[in-house]
Amino acid sequence: MTDEVAAGLTGVERVRADAAARGLDIEVIERPAARSLEEAAELMGITPADIVKSLVVKRSDDTYVFALVPGGRKISWPKLRGLLGVNKLQLPDASLALAATGYERGTITPLGSTTAWPVVVDATIAGRRVSMGAGEHGRSLFVEADELIRALDATVADVSDPE
Repeated sequence: MTDEVAAGLTGVERVRADAAARGLDIEVIERPAARSLEEAAELMGITPADIVKSLVVKRSDDTYVFALVPGGRKISWPKLRGLLGVNKLQLPDASLALAATGYERGTITPLGSTTAWPVVVDATIAGRRVSMGAGEHGRSLFVEADELIRALDATVADVSDPE
C-alpha cells in the first residue's frame, strides 16, 4: 500500500483494504480497553495465547521485520537473530515504530502497514484462529492464522519462548 493511499484512510480502513487486496477474510470487532493480556482475552472470549502481538523489530541497517508472537510468549532474540542471519535486533521506540508502519503501538499489524516489511510468524500460531491489532485502539481483528501466513507470504519459525 503506498503512503499516498494510506494517508487518506483510517487504520481500520487500511487493514480492511489490504486484507481484501490479498484475498484474506478478516473480522474486525470493537472491544473495550483492557489493562492486561488476560483481561483482553476474557473480554473477547478467547485464551491469551489466541491474541497475537505484532511486534516491529528494527535491524541494524534501519530496515524492519514484523514478528508475530502469541500471548504468553516473548521473542527469543537468539532464535530470531539466527533466523534472520543478523547480529543485532531491537524493538524501536514508539516514534520509529509509527514511522515504520503508520500505526501506533498497541494497534500495529502487518496488514495495511505503510511499508510491507517481511513477516515472521511464530510456529505456535499456525493452525488457529487468532486475534490481533486492527490499526486503531479499541479494535481487534480475527483471522485464520494459516490464511494470514499465506496472504503475507510469512516465514513460519520457532522464534519465541514462554514469558
